[in-house]
Amino acid sequence: MELFYRKLGEGPPVIIVHGLYGASDNWLSIGKALSDRYTLYMVDQRNHGQSPHSAIHDYPSMRDDLIEFMDRHELPRAIFIGHSMGGKTVMFLAEAFPERIETLIVIDIAPTPYDPDEQSSQARTHERIINVMMDVDFSRVSNREDVEHQLARSIDSPRVRSFLMKNVSRCAENGFQWKLNLPVLQKALPHVLGGLDAGKYSGGEEIAGFPVLFIRGEKSDYITDDDIRVIRQIFPMARVTTIPGAGHWLHVEQPALLVKTIRYFL
Repeated sequence: MELFYRKLGEGPPVIIVHGLYGASDNWLSIGKALSDRYTLYMVDQRNHGQSPHSAIHDYPSMRDDLIEFMDRHELPRAIFIGHSMGGKTVMFLAEAFPERIETLIVIDIAPTPYDPDEQSSQARTHERIINVMMDVDFSRVSNREDVEHQLARSIDSPRVRSFLMKNVSRCAENGFQWKLNLPVLQKALPHVLGGLDAGKYSGGEEIAGFPVLFIRGEKSDYITDDDIRVIRQIFPMARVTTIPGAGHWLHVEQPALLVKTIRYFL
């Protein structure tokens, strides 16, 4: 699949991979801050942003999309920065194609699954958000504010609503629609909440050969202390650091500290 992307700067290649409901433009400010030393490629993953839609939405497919992207742009290796679902995508890439990784930076996501059957807080949050988005009645929408008004009935956070509203676009006859392929994402959510098989790494196997940094938000529960033990089981050379005052969307809540952390590590 040929992914849409945005490119900034000059220098060693850095590929930024957004999370669920995100897109490349969510990362423009971070990309601009790093573009003085690096060439930034900010991609839209399948079923997001301006990239093509597909009935298949799983990590092997998203991983292979990135390999195809690297091959098309003649990038034998790259620094990868992945947030949330994008972090899982780049972990799957590191597992299958470690030779293509120069440095791996994973932002606020663990390699472990978030089990919908156990009703983890992450699973509940994403199920609620997708259901609310699916319930928006665009026949009753004449402007973008109407969409936000419908979201506000179930989503209290203005920040989350603003983030989701970036996925609203105009369509035929001056109407509005979601850019996301929401029906596929809703169906694929159990796969999106999945992760690496930690059991594969209990007998001395490991993913290594490049520097690894996990960054978590102080107010987020996506990387717990138990997750850190699994991270170091799979990625034994990994460092883990915490951004104070940030939840799951670190690039929105603490962008300057996030850039400083990434710069220091690189």
